[in-house]
Amino acid sequence: MRFTKMHGLGNDYIYVFGMPDNVESMAVKLSDRHFGIGADGIIVIDRALDADFSMRIFNADGSEAKMCGNGIRCVGKYVYDKGYTSKTCLTVDTLSGIKTLLLTVDNGSVTLVQVDMGLTEVGELTELDAGGVTVAVYPVSVGNPHAVTFVDSVEDLDLWAVGPQVENHPRFPDRVNAEFVQVIDEHTLRMRVWERGSGITMACGTGATASAAAAVKAGYCVANIPITVRLDGGELQIVIKDDGSALMTGPATMVFEGETV
Repeated sequence: MRFTKMHGLGNDYIYVFGMPDNVESMAVKLSDRHFGIGADGIIVIDRALDADFSMRIFNADGSEAKMCGNGIRCVGKYVYDKGYTSKTCLTVDTLSGIKTLLLTVDNGSVTLVQVDMGLTEVGELTELDAGGVTVAVYPVSVGNPHAVTFVDSVEDLDLWAVGPQVENHPRFPDRVNAEFVQVIDEHTLRMRVWERGSGITMACGTGATASAAAAVKAGYCVANIPITVRLDGGELQIVIKDDGSALMTGPATMVFEGETV
């Protein structure tokens, strides 16, 4: 199987065109960073009936995700750079709906991708018991589920301890992505993430979008003005519009290509 290793701000996946056999078990095997290629999962790209392309995401534990913001930017780079399309505005079908991508191209290669993430839905602040620690979360849907917690310092947070507690909390029967956010100012957030099915990752595009939406609801940030979200792997620019829809802009990077059996 031919594959391409790509990442969006360190959120790395193995990309293949066309659905391989036994993709769930393959995701577990190949995502292993010691005995496999090493990744947060596998993303499968294909043609689509109602969009230009489709993507499906399989996490490092074999479970399937509905949407990945960093992953979809890499899909845009993959199909353009490899010549599957010459369009710089294209649509990608995901399990959370069809998303529109705008590609920034430099010398024939995609460098930045803007994604229309669709509507965000932010629930009311809810307190959870996370292993004996009370955590106040904003439940957010960005086509996939998130729980956003505002903290004084993300650097002092024991993410390995609290992340799994929130991900697997009974409040979220299908599990949840857990974001922990420090407000720097009204234009800047610092975020770390524990992703459902993958654990700690260096970035999460849907998580950054969810965090910005929660920050607007909480009054920390303002709608219609770009919000910089600083992740372990770099920065994303998020705009939350008055109607709750979101735009996400960030880079996509190819690491290497290879073949596995």
